[in-house]
Amino acid sequence: MNKKVITRILLALVVYGIFVGLVVVFYDDSPDKMQWEDREAYNRQFIAKLQLEQLTFEQAIAQLGSPDITEARKVSNDNFQVMFYRTQHIKSDGITTQDECTFLLFVNGVLKEIGLGDNYPENWGIIENHQTELTNHSPID
Repeated sequence: MNKKVITRILLALVVYGIFVGLVVVFYDDSPDKMQWEDREAYNRQFIAKLQLEQLTFEQAIAQLGSPDITEARKVSNDNFQVMFYRTQHIKSDGITTQDECTFLLFVNGVLKEIGLGDNYPENWGIIENHQTELTNHSPID
C-alpha cells in the first residue's frame, strides 16, 4: 500500500511540474492584459525605477505596453514623443485622462523627462527647452 501511495504522489508531482512548466512557457503576462488596478501599480513601480537617458522608446513599449495616451511632435530635426501611462485612479468614468497618468517624454527615442500628467499641457514649453539644449551642445571635434 505504501508503494501505491508514493507512486500516486510522485505522479501528482510530475503532472503539477508539467502544468507549471506549460504556464511559464505559454502564459504571456504583459501589461496590456492586466486588470487596470494591477497595471496602475505595475506602471508606478516601473516608472519609479527609471533613469533619464537610460530608456529608449522601444524599451518603454516592450516593458510598459501601449500607452494610454500619446502625443508626438517633430520640431526641426528632432522627434518628440510623449507617452502617458495611467498611474493613479481619480474618477471611475471608463476614460483615462492626463491627470490620471504619468508622462514620459522621449527626444529622438531617448527618455528625457518624467512628470505627472495633470500639469503636462502647460509643460509643452519643455520641448522648446529640450530643443534649446540640443542646439546649444556643439559636437566635439
